[in-house]
Amino acid sequence: MPIPGTPSRAELVEHLVKTRIAGDVATPRENNLSHYRELANGNRHYWLGLELGDRWTDEQDVLAVMAERVGVNDDPGHRYGQDTIDPDLTVDALERMAARLRKAADGGQRVLFATGHPGGLLQVHNETARALRAAGCEIVVIPDGLQTEEGYVMQFADVAVLEHGATLWHTHSPEPMRAILRGLEGAGRPLPDLVVADHGWAGCAGQLGVDSVGYADSNDPALFLGESEGTLQAVVPLDDHVVSPRHYDPMSAYLLAQAGLEDD
Repeated sequence: MPIPGTPSRAELVEHLVKTRIAGDVATPRENNLSHYRELANGNRHYWLGLELGDRWTDEQDVLAVMAERVGVNDDPGHRYGQDTIDPDLTVDALERMAARLRKAADGGQRVLFATGHPGGLLQVHNETARALRAAGCEIVVIPDGLQTEEGYVMQFADVAVLEHGATLWHTHSPEPMRAILRGLEGAGRPLPDLVVADHGWAGCAGQLGVDSVGYADSNDPALFLGESEGTLQAVVPLDDHVVSPRHYDPMSAYLLAQAGLEDD
């Protein structure tokens, strides 16, 4: 721990379960179902920047997508206790994301990285940004002076984050991404060809027509609904804040290897 080098698929699956990135995850069933219900009831906080209209007003429809794409328990009668993320679905989604990263590298595309979960996923995004830059991509630099009601939108280690009170802030809001895209347009700069993000950062980008891939937990159904509708290109199911950010290192190594972006 962590696994040295790049793990095989089987080794990564074992690691994801051992570290509870997938498998029996820490997010309890009642929290998952509560979030699915809030989304279905139209609470836009849970839409993560997507415009879902009246297409997902049945909580059971949301649960069915989450069972299919994340691997949560599909029994609507299971209301409390343990819930799961299928590690094979996590790896499948990493491979879909890798294919989109490969396309970005082959085309020398402009890529923007952002996270609402800096305590867990900042290093994952930074490693991916480093690899894409080395492959010839332009890593988008965000305009200065951006802010939302929650705080300042800044860039740290090539990754856009929300800063509040000299602290990197956990946020589900789409507004920081909206501020970046508006800021780029206002400065006469091109929008990204690809956004790699999570939470509302990924949802907002996809909703505004930018190719978007990212990560989401089992209690954040909106991005998986967006992927099912084609608004996002790939969403990786995982626990997005496990006890150590280093636990994600083997996952990052596998992702970059699948994209052909690993170090020589």
